[in-house]
Amino acid sequence: MKFDMAKFFNSSVGKKMIMSLSGLFLIVFLVVHLSINLLAVFDPSGEAFLKAAEFMEENPLIKIMQFVLAAGFILHIFYGTWLTYQNRKTRPVPYAVSAKTDVSWSSQNMWVTGALVLGFLTLHLYNYFYKIEFTDLIESGKMTKFDLLKSIFNKENWPYSVLYLSWFILLALHLNHSLQSGFQTIGLNNQKWIKRLKWISSIYALIIAIGFSTITIYFFVQSLNN
Repeated sequence: MKFDMAKFFNSSVGKKMIMSLSGLFLIVFLVVHLSINLLAVFDPSGEAFLKAAEFMEENPLIKIMQFVLAAGFILHIFYGTWLTYQNRKTRPVPYAVSAKTDVSWSSQNMWVTGALVLGFLTLHLYNYFYKIEFTDLIESGKMTKFDLLKSIFNKENWPYSVLYLSWFILLALHLNHSLQSGFQTIGLNNQKWIKRLKWISSIYALIIAIGFSTITIYFFVQSLNN
């Protein structure tokens, strides 16, 4: 039987596969992003962070991956929204949930947490990407990328620190279910693996949330002492 790829990707299973694979790609990106940002904490001079940022900016492969990353976000958001719409259209009245169910809140509200994470991501892109690419802050020498990172989380901008910490909690809730769901979609869905994936997902979500929160708290506390 001839495999019809177009038909597969237009099917519900195909859409779930695309959303899962794009989500897993974004999960890997978060690890890389966190690793680079943690350099700003481990090296207070900022040299290690700036070298890593310079490498990411000048590497041709990384430049290509920026477009792949953007495509991954768009696909994940589009298919996540579409599948949520289809599910609610098919079942407009939710099933009654027993008090004894083991279905987590995050798994029932993936679209909600995803939408909130996207909202905070927009703020983050303005605070960092927009100011680097579309203003003269860096090129004019007014500040380095390390200075910009510190300026976001200083005492004068304390609401940003609170918002970012809230964002990381939401991100952890979203990641906790999305990682195990993504692996289950690509076939790791037997009872033995489900238990392992729940633990792996929870540990991963905690590492990401605690890691990024550490950066926020570190620079905020540092600004209090200056």
